[in-house]
Amino acid sequence: MKNFTAEELQANYFKLVGYIDLHITGERKDKLRKLYEDHAERIMFMPASGNESYHNCFTGGYVDHVIRVIDVALDMAQLWTGWGSDDNFTTEELVFAALNHDLGKIGTEEAEMYVMNDSEWHRKNQGKIYKMNPANAFMTVPDRSLRLLTERGISVSENEWFGIKLHDGMYDESNKHYYISYDVNSRLRTNLPYILHQADQLAARVEYQAWVAQQSPLTATTIKPKKASNLESTSALTDDQKSDLLNAFKDLF
Repeated sequence: MKNFTAEELQANYFKLVGYIDLHITGERKDKLRKLYEDHAERIMFMPASGNESYHNCFTGGYVDHVIRVIDVALDMAQLWTGWGSDDNFTTEELVFAALNHDLGKIGTEEAEMYVMNDSEWHRKNQGKIYKMNPANAFMTVPDRSLRLLTERGISVSENEWFGIKLHDGMYDESNKHYYISYDVNSRLRTNLPYILHQADQLAARVEYQAWVAQQSPLTATTIKPKKASNLESTSALTDDQKSDLLNAFKDLF
């Protein structure tokens, strides 16, 4: 489990929103930036998953994961092109889809998706550090991602829709109709979902292997904790401490 310093959390968040300034154009650039600014505190601190053995289940894990997926997707797109694949999407579409592929994990406009698990037994014995917020109705992450964008009036191209909707590949049973086809007319017409799925899978696998290498802090007894930096660890900040950290750089938005 990684313990980001306050400085690292801040830097990661600004790197994430920096992709909007670098790659997103038109009216939706401002709308997307506003969405991320409105939920800056939640996005900056949230994990990428609720179980420590999945990937990036720690404070700041979500931003760290999404940055990795964007960078890998850009590299993966070059690999596909280098092997003769048609470039049937734009770089903006690729970055937009990668940036927002897990957006639904922030929850709804009103309530976050992940809340700290209040069951000590589940935390210690099953690694379920976080649980789903009962305040939100069930919705798959891709569907929630697309809904959040729609609610803010942020346009999504057809390529981007396929990329976000299908990024889990055939791990999601409902995606099989898109990935398995015996009719040329019903096959996917963009490679973006394949590239984004590969990028997401690679990122998550690397993150899982990092967790394995470090061992679970809930079960490890032989590994000494890392020395604390000069900035306070953010793995267990209170709500007031999180707010203070956010306010410290809010003027930079």
